[in-house]
Amino acid sequence: MTGASRILIAGPAWVGDMVMAQALYKYLKQREPDCLLDVLAPAWSLPLLVRMPDVRRGIEIPMGHGEFGLGVRYRLGRSLRNENYDRAIVLPRSFKAALVPFFAKAKQRSGYRGEMRYGLINDMRALDKAVLSKTVERYLALGLNRDEPLPPQHIPQPSLSSSRENIARQLERLSLNSEGAVALLPGAEFGPAKQWPVAYWAELAQKLQQAGEAVWILGSQKDHANAEQIVELAGDGVVNLCGHTELVDAMDLLSVCRAAVSNDSGLMHVAAAVGIPVVGIYGSSTPDYTPPLSERAAVVYHRLECSPCFKRVCPLGHSDCLKGISVDEVWVQLNNQLNAGVE
Repeated sequence: MTGASRILIAGPAWVGDMVMAQALYKYLKQREPDCLLDVLAPAWSLPLLVRMPDVRRGIEIPMGHGEFGLGVRYRLGRSLRNENYDRAIVLPRSFKAALVPFFAKAKQRSGYRGEMRYGLINDMRALDKAVLSKTVERYLALGLNRDEPLPPQHIPQPSLSSSRENIARQLERLSLNSEGAVALLPGAEFGPAKQWPVAYWAELAQKLQQAGEAVWILGSQKDHANAEQIVELAGDGVVNLCGHTELVDAMDLLSVCRAAVSNDSGLMHVAAAVGIPVVGIYGSSTPDYTPPLSERAAVVYHRLECSPCFKRVCPLGHSDCLKGISVDEVWVQLNNQLNAGVE
């Protein structure tokens, strides 16, 4: 085949991982500007992919998280055969993630060893977690040739575009001031072991209001109840937007914020990718593995003996990795970020 190479990427299933995967998309385009990148992704992430200019199109996998759906994957892969993909890169390590590229007959199918995928993956790579400690490094390494040194020396930073039209529409719909605010992102889809206590968020919101800052709380409908508690404790000046926005709307609203404070969550990575200052709070996870990929980001992490455990709920029942992080620590980091570059 002549002309631009065609690459099919089986993308990850989580918001933060999909944002971090943009580093791979950008790297592939830097390496071969004319290549055509298509990304297999769940429906929720398609609007996210539209904001990644390196991606030609997102292709929906019409199934929920964890569903096998062999027949659906076969029909989808078969429908893609006319694309004549030169290469597929399978980011998840599951068996099912490798099926569509196989059925699409992509010529080279790269992925890490896992779940007996021999045959489905014909460019099998060994994953050395000591060498590739960060998720983004693991993604990017699959875009390298087998003989290139690891870890990757250059990692492009994700950068999501925003829509001025949608920003104006959301500000009007939600009756928000266009001057910007500090966003609080108290949710974490993975579980409570990643969530800084509600009372701490409320105290931080109070400090922000006392400093003259507007405060928006962003998240999904699952975060609405906790956000309401923060509003009750901090005062009516705090705006609870949880459950009132789609992912793409939250992305656009974050782009006009002065900064964001977040648990280690998908929205933390979105905030970093839209280019605003970010403070990430880590408990059961670690910034050594999934840091916000931005030069305008800081993290607060205590590195306790029991952390990271990567559990949804604290297995020891105390959540000291999060409760030990004071509001003052976060406040200092936030002000450092807000004042960075200010004469």
